[in-house]
Amino acid sequence: MTRRPGSVPRYCRHKASGQAIVRLNGRMHYLGRYGTKTSRLEYDRLVSEWLLRGRAGYEEECPTVSEIMVQYVEFAKSYYRKNGRETREAGCTREALRVLRPMYGRHPANEFKALALQAVRQEMVDLGWSRKYINKQTGRIVRMFKWAVSKELCDAEVHQSLMSVEGLRQGRTEAPDNDPIEPVSETDIQSTLPLLPEVVADMVRLQRLVGCRPGELCGIRPCDIDRGGDVWIYLPDSHKTEHHQRKRTIVIGPRAQVILRPYLLRGADQHCFSPADSERKRRKAMHESRTTPIGQGNRPGTNKSQAPKRPAGRKYSSESYRRAVHRACDSARVSKWSPNQLRHSAATEVRARFGLEAAQVILGHASADVTQVYAERDFQLAVKVAKEVG
Repeated sequence: MTRRPGSVPRYCRHKASGQAIVRLNGRMHYLGRYGTKTSRLEYDRLVSEWLLRGRAGYEEECPTVSEIMVQYVEFAKSYYRKNGRETREAGCTREALRVLRPMYGRHPANEFKALALQAVRQEMVDLGWSRKYINKQTGRIVRMFKWAVSKELCDAEVHQSLMSVEGLRQGRTEAPDNDPIEPVSETDIQSTLPLLPEVVADMVRLQRLVGCRPGELCGIRPCDIDRGGDVWIYLPDSHKTEHHQRKRTIVIGPRAQVILRPYLLRGADQHCFSPADSERKRRKAMHESRTTPIGQGNRPGTNKSQAPKRPAGRKYSSESYRRAVHRACDSARVSKWSPNQLRHSAATEVRARFGLEAAQVILGHASADVTQVYAERDFQLAVKVAKEVG
């Protein structure tokens, strides 16, 4: 009788020997005398390991790289999740594997060693990817083979060989290095603000003062803010480093409170910055600027699509927030800047006035070395020193 796909092989008796057996991928495993506790434990062990390997057999031919990729992608989709949604890590993993598959997908996994990884890396260089991104992507491929070794899908020597490949060094590769992200100038911010929707403009003003991440800004809800003191305390429901068991605390001063206060007049668990609110305000402004008499032309609301392809959501995401800023930059004819550059601007100002430690606290970094990336050194200080010293 054919076993149903997805079912677990049964604990059976071998009549000739009187031993218990289990058949995995066509191979018969003897477990000991049938019905004994020892044979039952051996059955549980073999079947558990077989399931953890993705139903791959012990003595079967080594799986191909593509077969391992299929299983790893399923693992990544379930592992790299936050608040019920896939994180960016899962998407980056799939992008790295899209380069690997056409080159080595049909090869046995045990044959993928250091030289093969270097060939895949060179293909990434030829695609024009940046040096740092290539190093991260090759690291994700190595991580996949480490996972495969833990599931006994390939030999441990594969991972050991891949670990011997060093990352690309600056100035010693054809892969380009992207320019560091600079703070956005106040001139560009002020040029862009009038062309932003009212809600997004307030988001820009608030982020510039607080210095939080775009995702933390988009996730603000009234229930997440302690308004008991002169300075409000915002504890994000979700943030970038929560999987490291770190707590993120964002302080909101008086100027930022003035911007945020009108958006707190809603349900405690509703997000403060909503595209739906922004769309209502936009249509209201259009109606107030209407020059055609009400009795003529379209009545208010009649030219609104009842089933839009992309209805306005209940909260802004980091991506929709960034797209709104980029559209305003195009309209203002200024260089495109992204919301994360506002974080750089806030950090640079805090560092210039209060020092590196203060910038580290405001940004929520565990290490001051990370803050150095965001809080650029104040050029005016260097000018002052040069005038006095030399």
